Amino acid sequence: MNRWVSRLVVVLLLVALTASTADAQRRTHRRAIVGQSGPSYGAHVGYNFDVNELLIGAQLTYPFTPDLGFYPTFDYYFVSGGSLWALNFDLKYRPPTRYGAWYVGGGLNWSHASAGGVSGSNTNFNLLTGLEGRRGRTRPYIEGKFILGNGSSFQIVGGVSWH
Repeated sequence: MNRWVSRLVVVLLLVALTASTADAQRRTHRRAIVGQSGPSYGAHVGYNFDVNELLIGAQLTYPFTPDLGFYPTFDYYFVSGGSLWALNFDLKYRPPTRYGAWYVGGGLNWSHASAGGVSGSNTNFNLLTGLEGRRGRTRPYIEGKFILGNGSSFQIVGGVSWH
């Protein structure tokens, strides 16, 4: 299982970092795309290293400025003998970099677990960082997230966002 996750992470990272061979010709086009405003939405798959389970999820980015946006996400974890899901309410910031692919963020995580008729919820803090392709309407990304607090964990996700 870990071999599959490692390969997925490498493939998504390579896709996100691949540069165009026609870079000089697209420089003007890139500036127009990076400056695009409006919300984006997408889906992701990943692995949580503390729960030792796969996850799937969805995300939305609603930009306040070109560099700062509201970033709510939903994650569903494939745990046996119960259910575990989380809602995340983060802010995502893009520091000034050459291509604008790197981002950092943080916010609140609310997770809910149930098993055998017993359920409970936890509120934690998130710290995240990632890389996202910045060209076209379909943009691949990879992200690492620390969930800090009661039930701290680390997860890596990769997916696509559509603008």
